[in-house]
Amino acid sequence: MSTLLVRIMPIISTLLLGVMAGFFATYSFNVNYATLVLNGEMYATVQSLFNVNVRHAGFFVCFFGAGVFALITAVVFLQQRCSIGWLWLAVGLAYMLGIVMFTKWVNLPLNYYTESWDVHDLPTDWEAVRAQWNQANLLRTWISGALFVMATILLSRSPGATVLRKDDVSRG
Repeated sequence: MSTLLVRIMPIISTLLLGVMAGFFATYSFNVNYATLVLNGEMYATVQSLFNVNVRHAGFFVCFFGAGVFALITAVVFLQQRCSIGWLWLAVGLAYMLGIVMFTKWVNLPLNYYTESWDVHDLPTDWEAVRAQWNQANLLRTWISGALFVMATILLSRSPGATVLRKDDVSRG
């Protein structure tokens, strides 16, 4: 397996985990607080717009890529017989379960429910739904943040953690 691959995979994995940790944190600590002052009609409109406008290729690549690249990084290291691969596997699986599946089971049903609302005739539980969504996103924030920290530590301890050299890139 190429030296470049061994060096670049943990970098890509860590960057994607960091992007997602930042996304969830920005949402939890900025957007969610801003939406708390909105009335029901405005909240339903804004939250639905956020839900719809996050559905694009860039978000898809980062959201799923964070877990997939961590798993690929695990495979790369395990093929090299590096025990750190098991820790990368744990990060990848934790992301897939704690972020991807949690989103599927908790956040997406709340998103679909919010998107179904008639903004002029809101359900009586709209504030409870907002609180549920905010709590669910906060949990994703802590999980993704912890995984990013773990990946950063693993990156610094990964084989080939030195800076890429020009000759590594040309040798592939």
